[in-house]
Amino acid sequence: MKVLDLDAVRAFVHVADLRSFTRAADLLGTTQSAVSLKVKRLEAHLGKPLFERTPRSVRLSPAGGAFLDAARELLQAHDRALGALGTERRRIKIGLSEHVAGPNLAPLVASLHRHDPSLVIEMHLGSSAPLVAQYDERRLDAVIVRHEPDEVAARMAQTGGMSDGEALFVEPLVWLAASDWAPPADAPLPLAVLSGPCGVRTAALRALERASIEWEEAFVGGGIAAVGAALSAGLAVSALARRVAPSGVVDVGEKFGLPPLPESHVVMYSRVREPRSADALRTLAKSLARG
Repeated sequence: MKVLDLDAVRAFVHVADLRSFTRAADLLGTTQSAVSLKVKRLEAHLGKPLFERTPRSVRLSPAGGAFLDAARELLQAHDRALGALGTERRRIKIGLSEHVAGPNLAPLVASLHRHDPSLVIEMHLGSSAPLVAQYDERRLDAVIVRHEPDEVAARMAQTGGMSDGEALFVEPLVWLAASDWAPPADAPLPLAVLSGPCGVRTAALRALERASIEWEEAFVGGGIAAVGAALSAGLAVSALARRVAPSGVVDVGEKFGLPPLPESHVVMYSRVREPRSADALRTLAKSLARG
């Protein structure tokens, strides 16, 4: 009778969910090579390849697809067994800027839950400024937000050095539009923007004004998904990070002579001190940094 290594099974499920050995390693707090070795040992134990690997992608093999649901059930049974011993449930309230959340957010949250079933994650998506305000009001335990350069300086002045903030990574903004979009001749530049307050919107408008480019709002969205839909529909151009852009849109800044945009600083503010909750938050931050 074959006995499965639960750590290897967990590594397999994370790779399957995130489509990446590197992101799975971040989630597990280990290295990519260690995750790869665990999966290879599991494949040798089962006598079947679980993934089809190429330099650009990782996808389940037919055997991996057949094994995935059973692997999840095995891990869930294991977690229920531990829960029967009275594992204390914890709650963490996280605010995440829509300008930071990418398309892998859903599988990442699911994997975080499987990694630590006793952690209840209450996640709030929104614009950076309101999320930081909620954090300052202690309505959120942690926030991961995007700051433009002037916002970083303002926050440092407000807090006397940003002692509760940690810079995660720096990411450029770009002008994005549908691949067949072109600005109208002899008319203001049509923009798709988020409703204010929004630091990215402010940075984009400031760049256009400095370049003396006339603009007008063609679409105002209440969230990134709405703005992305307007771009895909060919209604306008927008300043966004590539991570949040829908498939099919492209960088049109150089093509149409649009002004360069500033780099955004992605920052995490946290007052989470409980070790396991802090570890989960750190894992989320690292996975977002990898995009």
